[in-house]
Amino acid sequence: MGTVLLGILAGGPAHGYDLKRLHDERFPSARPLAYGQVYSTLARLGRDGLVETVETTQDAGPERTVFALTPEGSRVLAEWLDEVETPGSYTAGELLRKTVSALHAGAGAADFLRRQRAAHLAAMRVLTRELADAPDIGTRIALDHTIAHLDADLRWMEQTRDRVNQQNNPHHATSGRAPDNESDDQGEITVTQR
Repeated sequence: MGTVLLGILAGGPAHGYDLKRLHDERFPSARPLAYGQVYSTLARLGRDGLVETVETTQDAGPERTVFALTPEGSRVLAEWLDEVETPGSYTAGELLRKTVSALHAGAGAADFLRRQRAAHLAAMRVLTRELADAPDIGTRIALDHTIAHLDADLRWMEQTRDRVNQQNNPHHATSGRAPDNESDDQGEITVTQR
């Protein structure tokens, strides 16, 4: 999270309160930052010479400290932005763990996937509405990222449902068709195309 705060401070000095607000606006699908987390991270960044205090004010309310990037902070931020992220394997996700556990425990993986599909589609509807009202490109990009991951999960759920059905009924052929916007009465897992 430290490098993300450095990225926000690249826009100019800011109070901890503003850093929390800007983080939460830029990453709407992430868990909102706690103020304590912001200030402990700023303390660490200050100790490491990446940010510095440029002003401390106290009006009628609590004391407010304004933080700014140091030249070293700018260098660390530039290096971080220059690094390519290693693609994740995504093998330890809770969705995968629950599905495999349901299969092995005889708990009804198909039923779990059907309920999970409904939850994913509901989340996608909410995020799609938020995307239409997004105030800036950063927010739209963050929402696009979350929606794309939900979409990938939905595709995986459809493939998994087909595998489960084929295992339970070896003569059952997989659908082999492209996902569409429709849902059938047998719990078909399909993907909403955007």
